[in-house]
Amino acid sequence: MSALTSFKRSSTLARSAYSAVRTYATAEPTLKQRLAEILPEKAEEVKQLKKEHGKTVIGEVLLEQAYGGMRGIKGLVWEGSVLDPIEGIRFRGRTIPDIQKELPKAPGGEEPLPEALFWLLLTGEVPSEAQTRALSEEFAARSALPKHVEEIIDRSPSHLHPMAQFSIAVTALESESQFAKAYAKGVNKADYWKYTYEDSIDLLAKLPNIAAKIYRNVFHDGKLPAAIDSKLDYGANLANLLGFGGNKEFVELMRLYLTIHSDHEGGNVSAHTTHLVGSALSSPFLSLAAGLNGLAGPLHGRANQEVLEWLFKLKEELKGDISKEAIEKYLWETLNAGRVVPGYGHAVLRKTDPRYTAQREFALKHMPDYDLFKLVSNIYEVAPGVLTKHGKTKNPWPNVDSHSGVLLQYYGLTEESFYTVLFGVSRAFGVLPQLILDRGIGMPIERPKSFSTEKYIELVKNIKGN
Repeated sequence: MSALTSFKRSSTLARSAYSAVRTYATAEPTLKQRLAEILPEKAEEVKQLKKEHGKTVIGEVLLEQAYGGMRGIKGLVWEGSVLDPIEGIRFRGRTIPDIQKELPKAPGGEEPLPEALFWLLLTGEVPSEAQTRALSEEFAARSALPKHVEEIIDRSPSHLHPMAQFSIAVTALESESQFAKAYAKGVNKADYWKYTYEDSIDLLAKLPNIAAKIYRNVFHDGKLPAAIDSKLDYGANLANLLGFGGNKEFVELMRLYLTIHSDHEGGNVSAHTTHLVGSALSSPFLSLAAGLNGLAGPLHGRANQEVLEWLFKLKEELKGDISKEAIEKYLWETLNAGRVVPGYGHAVLRKTDPRYTAQREFALKHMPDYDLFKLVSNIYEVAPGVLTKHGKTKNPWPNVDSHSGVLLQYYGLTEESFYTVLFGVSRAFGVLPQLILDRGIGMPIERPKSFSTEKYIELVKNIKGN
């Protein structure tokens, strides 16, 4: 077969797949149709806000914030979620218990569906069950990977960290970017969001196949035990591809995991990086890949892997004695040695992370006697008091990372270096809606002002008048 013939055949197949997507409709508006209705009003709201209040001072910047990672500086627009230090995360105004109650579930299911959360984050509205089902089918229809992406994953050495492989594969999908192709042809700015939307749906649709292929290559025989099933939801398909679809509880865990890890305001590294790169009009594929590279860091998404490693070390050194007294002694030894307690503390939160609470409640329901869960529970009862007495931690309460690995371990997904990949699949559900909205309301390229230390010294002297 010639290269031209092969190209024409691929194009025909792509068009056929794209047309097939459009058959999954309901009597209600599709997500893209509803977004097209919402965006003009949202763009006008932003325009009027800037016109009427653009000169309003919304905060002040301290020198220590400039040198402290811009902590707490109000300077980003993020529609999907807001993180309150006391209340915790709210998705479009809804708490995690709210979305567990309000978002559509799979037939007979217990946990909310991540595709329903995607709809909520993008529109601010809770979709109907029919709309959620149609979106599930659309993801399934777009899930196939290009041949060259499959080959890139298969050629990656097994010792290359799964997150590095994940980022490489997502970057390689740039070949499929409708936005990049439309931009090269000179598309009107008003239509940027439409191509960004299509890329985002394509990208989300393909992530389960990418993640599962990496997992099966690195840790198993390289063969996927199942294929995407158009009759199943996103979480169920991911569980099947990984090889755990036969366990209904694990399927529910995937639905919960993908939902609660999706979004955590715009200032975290993965969210901010995706937004920043996207502001340069890079495609969703390149933007998310950049965000994934940030998520891979030990101070961000990789922390869940480090927590689990620490738990195993604690358990080994305590020789199985996980009493509260033994744990308290171990924690003090850790702190006095100048080390931190992994999984405790958060840059913004000043209470127990609601995502931790959701996972704890899941564990109490499905694995109350699991020894690793008992260990985490005992740490939860001891650590806040120790950290408070120690006095060097602003938030002595657990964050999401201190629990997620325990749940995965229980169901047999024991390869902790893969955990951040699951986090990355979930985080895509949170950052891509904002990328679409950025293009829909015409957000500009991000370009804050920076100074050298010498210039800051001069600035401070001038302000203080000496």
